[in-house]
Amino acid sequence: MTRPGIDIFIENMNQYGAEKEPFIFLVDFEMKYPKLYKLNSVPKGIKFVTPLFSNVDEEQIYTNPVSLKMYPIPFMFYSEAFNNVRKNIARGNSYLLNLTFPTQIETDSTLEEIFNVSVAKYKLLYHKQFVVFSPEIFVRINNGEIKSYPMKGTIDASVHDAERVLLKDEKEEAEHNTIVDLIRNDLSKVADKVRVTRYRYIDRIRSGSSELLQVSSEITGNLGDGYENKLGSIIASMLPAGSVTGAPKKETVRIIKESEKYHRGWYTGVFGVFDGKTLDSAVMIRYIEKKGEKMYFKSGGGITYLS
Repeated sequence: MTRPGIDIFIENMNQYGAEKEPFIFLVDFEMKYPKLYKLNSVPKGIKFVTPLFSNVDEEQIYTNPVSLKMYPIPFMFYSEAFNNVRKNIARGNSYLLNLTFPTQIETDSTLEEIFNVSVAKYKLLYHKQFVVFSPEIFVRINNGEIKSYPMKGTIDASVHDAERVLLKDEKEEAEHNTIVDLIRNDLSKVADKVRVTRYRYIDRIRSGSSELLQVSSEITGNLGDGYENKLGSIIASMLPAGSVTGAPKKETVRIIKESEKYHRGWYTGVFGVFDGKTLDSAVMIRYIEKKGEKMYFKSGGGITYLS
């Protein structure tokens, strides 16, 4: 099977890493349309914010609130997909599957205004096509180490004793453990001495006017000498991201396509930056895209045998 787009992307990212050439990259879920730009020649239509690097003038940030009207998919449509997932889980084909769908929305705000008003660790506006405001790290690479931070388990912070409720939830714990194990396996493809360095800690995430608690873990591995020469190979070997697919990954991706019956596109792909020394990247969740005159918010959740 030939993959000219992703293969050229990998080759060029490897070369930029070897040359310590700063860049930004994007890879869609299906890995059909990867993009790679040197940081000194990023197209004007791309705005991004990461903890490592940003090309946004903070003075341009809007503060006007964004209002959304949502039109969820019919319940029966979701039930059909959900039941197919549950059937496959019962047969042992998957232990965890992240089931997603697009929701049509209406808003008076533009994608750029949504980008500017959103508060997130990672933000991306891509040519007025889509906007991402993601809290989830994919991988970070620095000083010979690679770290991943799978995020699984969410609760409204206003719930009484929310942190204890979340950490004691059997379904959430099973889902998180499955993803931690999957990410350990993914990192083991490219790194040695892979270990869980922080387990099930709480992140606080702003969501509009409310706050969410989300559970993350930190998984660390050691990269060998010359890892800068294969940054593209390292990233591609771990795609698609385990936290937005499930386990086992290959068969679960097949069930996702069978159940969702749409192309995720850029949603649940990854984007990141390399400053010549450190690589930082995010999973593209919290995502809105524009198609024609319509906008869609894409979202999902993990399904296990306890769902």
